[in-house]
This record gives sequence, structure tokens and C-alpha cells, in this order.
Amino acid sequence: MATRLDRKLVAEAALGLLNDVGLEGLTLRRIAKELDVQAPALYWHFKNKQELLDEMATVLLGRMTAPLDAAGDGSAVGSKDSFGGGDWRVMLTETCRQTRSTLLGYRDGGKVFGGTRLRDLALLRPMESLLAAMRGAGFTAERAARAWFTTYAYTIGYVIEEQSVFPVPGDPRPDPAYDQRERERSVGADHPLTAAAGIEIFGDTARGFEDGLRAVVAGIEATLLRGE
Repeated sequence: MATRLDRKLVAEAALGLLNDVGLEGLTLRRIAKELDVQAPALYWHFKNKQELLDEMATVLLGRMTAPLDAAGDGSAVGSKDSFGGGDWRVMLTETCRQTRSTLLGYRDGGKVFGGTRLRDLALLRPMESLLAAMRGAGFTAERAARAWFTTYAYTIGYVIEEQSVFPVPGDPRPDPAYDQRERERSVGADHPLTAAAGIEIFGDTARGFEDGLRAVVAGIEATLLRGE
């Protein structure tokens, strides 16, 4: 165990515990036990759980952006040297895919990441590249920002809903509390279309994410780029 405690070390330990205890079971006391320190030692670094979540989200963002940053050296923001070859559609799509992939690796990853505050501004380079590519394609600064936030919200929301049914990373079995057959039985008589929709929504979630993402990106091109 490291002898010097810092914010990143605590956040990484917390992420390591997530798959065992989930977000609700994650406490500073539990993390302190994992690090073999007394709980008060953690309060030197975090005043409350929200500050811890902010640091955890920052570590997660670093893991999301590392592959994107590696695809371009960051010296030519928005150019063909950027990730995705400077094509905003590819860049936006890959950003969402990488976000989902990273968050699915952690139990309650979507809930941990959503609504937090970034603590390392150096991690914003891929986002800057994406927004620059969108400006170069003809988006206004305002519409580029709206496009980014729309896809971000879609991705985070999708992951949260996905993990509500499949809470254990890598386990294709749904939460026992979610039973599609029971759902069909309870709502099917009066709401047959709604009952059948559950198969599509929570069947192949990976395909569903890609279908929805294509629709969102196409809608952004039609309305925010080419629309009035």
C-alpha cells in the first residue's frame, strides 16, 4: 500500500470498490479500510462524498480520454491529426462510445459520473478538438456546444438505464428485480405495445445504443448544422 495518501489514490481505491459495494455502499469509512488508514485521514482530502465523486469522475474521464488523446497528438486541434481524422461525426461518435465503454466497466458508473465537476482541465483537450472540428464544419460555437451536450446527455442517460437492468459489469444476466416475462404479464393485457417495447429496449443494449447514437448524430447534422 502506498505510504503517501493523495486524492487520486483515494479515488482509485473508491473505483476499485464500486463493483463490490455499488454507489450506495461506498463510504469514506469503507475506503479507509481498503487503504488501511483511519477514516479521518480521508477528510484531509475530501470534505464530503460529492468531492470524492468529483475526483472519481475526473479519474474516469482520464481513462475515457486517453485513447482519444492518443489518436491525435493534441498539437493540431480540430485538424486531420486529431482523433477521428478531424471528422466531427466520427469524433462525436467515438467520444460517446468511449464514454459508455468506460462507465460500463464500473458498477453504477453512469451515476458516479453524471453531474460531477472536473478537477483536471488538461483532460479537456479531446473536447476542444471536437468543438474545433465542429466549428470548422460550419457549426456556430453555440450549436457545437449544444450538439456536444445533447450526445453527452444521451450517453450518460443510456448508461444509467442500462446499468439499472444489468448492474454487474460484464455479466449479461439482468438484475433479478427485472423480469421481462413478468413485465409482459403485468402490462401486456392493456398495453401490448409497451410490453413488447421492453424486449427492444433491454434486449441487445449495445445495438440499441448504436442505433440511438446514429439517430442523434443525424439529427444534429439536420437541425443544428444544416437547419435554420
